[in-house]
Amino acid sequence: MEAATAAATGNALRIGPYPVDPPVVLAPMAGITNLAFRKLCREFGSATSLYVCEMITARAIVERNEKTLHMMSFDADEHPRSMQLYGVDPKTLAEAVRIVAGEGWADHIDMNLGCPVPKVTRLGGGAALPYKRSLYAEIVKAMVRAAEPYGVPVTMKFRIGIDDEHHTYLDAGRIAEAEGAQAVALHARTAAQRYSGQADWTAIAKLKEHVTTIPVLGNGDIFAAADAVRMMAETGCDGVVVGRGCLGRPWLFAELAAALRGEPMPEPPNLGRVGEVLYRHGALLTDHDGEDKAMRDLRKHMAWYLMGFPVGSELRRAFATVSRLSELAGLVEQLDREAPFPRDAEGPRGRQGSPGKVALPHGWLDDPDDPAVPHAADVMHSGG
Repeated sequence: MEAATAAATGNALRIGPYPVDPPVVLAPMAGITNLAFRKLCREFGSATSLYVCEMITARAIVERNEKTLHMMSFDADEHPRSMQLYGVDPKTLAEAVRIVAGEGWADHIDMNLGCPVPKVTRLGGGAALPYKRSLYAEIVKAMVRAAEPYGVPVTMKFRIGIDDEHHTYLDAGRIAEAEGAQAVALHARTAAQRYSGQADWTAIAKLKEHVTTIPVLGNGDIFAAADAVRMMAETGCDGVVVGRGCLGRPWLFAELAAALRGEPMPEPPNLGRVGEVLYRHGALLTDHDGEDKAMRDLRKHMAWYLMGFPVGSELRRAFATVSRLSELAGLVEQLDREAPFPRDAEGPRGRQGSPGKVALPHGWLDDPDDPAVPHAADVMHSGG
């Protein structure tokens, strides 16, 4: 606990001008970390932690795509506003940063270099990109220069590498540091692992030894507050990035704040309280997206919220097909309010998947110093 507490207090994490206290970051997750879910997490957690918007495609910003602009929405009192960008072309990314920073749409910009989804990596994006050291360096430099006049810090989030034969994280950290990034975050898996197996926290420790002038954050397998404390103690990282661990469990941010500040842990919620949080999530989504889209979106969260609780199969099915907020209220009323939080709800949640070969552009591995932008890679899509 001592290493984590020291990092959280005496040497508080800062991302550019912004203190991050406790040193906890909500990971950007496509289709998850929209305005509604971020607000819910902030209501439980610290207002001075960092909550990152879902990944936004740089090309879509440049073309001012209407759907994308809605995805980029922030709550009125959300500060600092944190946005993750995706792209592969330094010019497009720089222009997107200029628009976002110049319009005052975000206070912090992160770069997605960790997505393992085939439709992203086969275009040279996400977790495939750091292998191309020269192109990656140009991207970091272009983004940092574009953001600098506005005082907006730029950070990089990446994986260990493409697979066990192609590790890129130490170079990715060194280049980011040299080109002016304000922090780096490592998801301690390869792209080939996707979300399977165990995160290799020793890689976070190695990156921390390698990158010495900017903060290093760790990501991977933080499913409970104790995991965050242990990661910081074992690796010496400056903060933690939490993704799948908070799915259906936004109160994890209250537990993380308590653990990292050495305060008493809050009691885990009973099923009645979980039902209230679930309804609050649905109401926030409805405010943001309208009832139809909100309820469709909420359905994927149901199994996460109800994980491990004694809820019958018929009621679970009803939650998974809910179509109206009033219907959701009625279903919540049917839950056993006094059912305690179950032990088996503490473990891994969210997608696991199985490892597999990473889809890459033809000849991608031939020359890591080739600075060319992959052909037809700078496309508009909203996945990953």
